[in-house]
Amino acid sequence: MSNGLPRRFLELLTRRHVAGPAWWSVVARMPVYLMSLAMVLVVREQGGSYARAGLVAALYTVGMAVGGPLIARYVDRRGRRPVLVATGLLYPSALAVLVWATGPDDGAQPVVAAVAGVALPPANACMRSLWARLPLRDDEREIAYLWEALLTEVLVIGAPLMLAALMITGSASLALTTVATIGGVGALGLALTRLPAGTAAASPRPDGVPHSLLGPLREPAMLALTGVMAVCAVPIGLMTLAIPAFVDAHGSPGSTGVVYACWGVGSAVGALWLGRSQSEVAVHRRFPRLVLAYAVGTALPLLAVSELTLGVALAVGSAPLALVSASEMTLVSTVADGRLLTEAFTWASLATVVGDAVGQQAGGLLMEPVGPHGVFAAATGVALAGAALAFACRGLLGSRTTVPARCAA
Repeated sequence: MSNGLPRRFLELLTRRHVAGPAWWSVVARMPVYLMSLAMVLVVREQGGSYARAGLVAALYTVGMAVGGPLIARYVDRRGRRPVLVATGLLYPSALAVLVWATGPDDGAQPVVAAVAGVALPPANACMRSLWARLPLRDDEREIAYLWEALLTEVLVIGAPLMLAALMITGSASLALTTVATIGGVGALGLALTRLPAGTAAASPRPDGVPHSLLGPLREPAMLALTGVMAVCAVPIGLMTLAIPAFVDAHGSPGSTGVVYACWGVGSAVGALWLGRSQSEVAVHRRFPRLVLAYAVGTALPLLAVSELTLGVALAVGSAPLALVSASEMTLVSTVADGRLLTEAFTWASLATVVGDAVGQQAGGLLMEPVGPHGVFAAATGVALAGAALAFACRGLLGSRTTVPARCAA
């Protein structure tokens, strides 16, 4: 393996003019995976209740959900630089105001949280749309999206650990401010980094063609893909509730974090081990098979009888997870309108967030009547439904609708 996928990652990410945007985007995305948790800790540190903390974190998330597609649409119309510069300055400023100028008893705190959510720099969508436009071969582009999927797993695990490390040396307020500043600096770096010659830019919309409120979702293939992604995210939310409930029922709640880690580690190892041969099969044909493998993996926790066996089941069953995510991103880059790629990636991310949230809500409602194994069974059923939908949409996803792009200066 040492001469396989890791080497290809390294070759891509150290390439001249590619390394800059790739690594600045990593820095810019640091706050994405820990900010809701950090806000809860800050509000509690300020003396607020959990209800207040939940409200602040929820409004931050609502701001992201509402503002994300609008910000991304502006990126597609005006270019990444002005948007990343503006959000790179506004985002840490809004969070600094939230932390140091408002409190739990201040009515402005939830409003500022929502503003911060809207102002989150669109680094995820910008970088993923850039991978579609950079002068890369198709196999290199697939490696790039596999890197994006693997990076998500690393940040989900590593970003909260970074927050914990910062809190050891200071307060939650200082930690949040530091992380927000790091994210803002990353956004500015991504904005100001020069792209290599030959990088494509979104083609301007022809005169007389109106803008659609649906944006990239007006394409049937893109709409179908986001639907599949939302359905496939529901089992993640269900299992997010079922895992701690299962561990708690077996008398060892302290091991919940370790069991969760097995889930993420299995996905990362699966990406490294199984991702080497992915380009041999067309992505629209590979995707339904991966979703089916993901559904089968979702069923493995039904066999668990202890936290140890649950950890093993999660590690093995999550092996296709990052590969599913990488295939989703590759499909977005091929089926979405090339003029609206940033917004398309934003809608794709939003679909997974909504699906995850629906799963968590459903898991909470199902937990008491059916227990953890019942929720695991529900997750398996929904995942199988997602696989069936992916197979049904296979022909649609095989159509390339990306509009040819012009070269960026």
